[in-house]
Amino acid sequence: MRARIRGGLVHPDRKALFVRNTIKISAIALTVGALALGATACGPDSGGKDGALVVAATPVPHAEILNYVKDHLADKAGLKLEVREFTDYVTPNTATEDGSVDANFFQHQAYLDDFNKKKGTHLVPAVTVHLEPLGLYSHNAKSPKDIEKGATIGIPNDTSNEARALKLLEDNKLITLKSDAGNEATPADIAENPKGLKFKELEAAMLPRSLDDVDAAVINGNYAIEADLKPGKDALALESPKDNPYGNILVVKQGHEKDPQVKKLVKLLTSPEVKKFIEEKYDGAVIPSF
Repeated sequence: MRARIRGGLVHPDRKALFVRNTIKISAIALTVGALALGATACGPDSGGKDGALVVAATPVPHAEILNYVKDHLADKAGLKLEVREFTDYVTPNTATEDGSVDANFFQHQAYLDDFNKKKGTHLVPAVTVHLEPLGLYSHNAKSPKDIEKGATIGIPNDTSNEARALKLLEDNKLITLKSDAGNEATPADIAENPKGLKFKELEAAMLPRSLDDVDAAVINGNYAIEADLKPGKDALALESPKDNPYGNILVVKQGHEKDPQVKKLVKLLTSPEVKKFIEEKYDGAVIPSF
């Protein structure tokens, strides 16, 4: 029978069809809503393959440490771990903030504080794992006192590591910083510069490659290792580990510190097995902080 509309009323057959379609659409909507809710309720381990916890890390030593955990400890602890490598100090934090990854491992607290302040991110430490002593390196000089007058020194251009580099130079009597120079010190905060040193501010990852173009450079431990520099042997000067505030931390977005997968990783990263791995593999270039 053909359905007709008479006087604004729907013929009974057409009305029944309308009701059935409405029920179907409502059911689909409820199903989609349930799926969406389930997806958002998965927590921080929803981004990786098979629900793995995804951690962004710079290659050495951070990714190496994480891959040791993944290959030797994670399965037994019931942790699925995916390691994604990055070569810069910005992307891991922005990816953690926007949920592209669940955590990152590459930075110290001073850098994190500065990043949160400048970028408006909401990232927090989950645990401190190790220290990579900052070192002064040169292809020419054999010790800090051998650095000549007017020499050019390469230093990291990010706020916290630049201040840290200048403090290392001060500790080795190459410069004197102003008394109020803090964790954001720059060359403008130098009070005394008896050798008339010049400073070339570069991205931290570029510093090892700059050694042919400068007289010396202050290089982060991880980038020194990647460049086959041996901090204990090749550095003209190294940071002291005593009371050092620059331990490297596992970082998550605020609110995820106690997520089960994160807690498992924290426990594994501070295990006796990882401590032994760090001590044996890096021979003092990386020092456990636990």
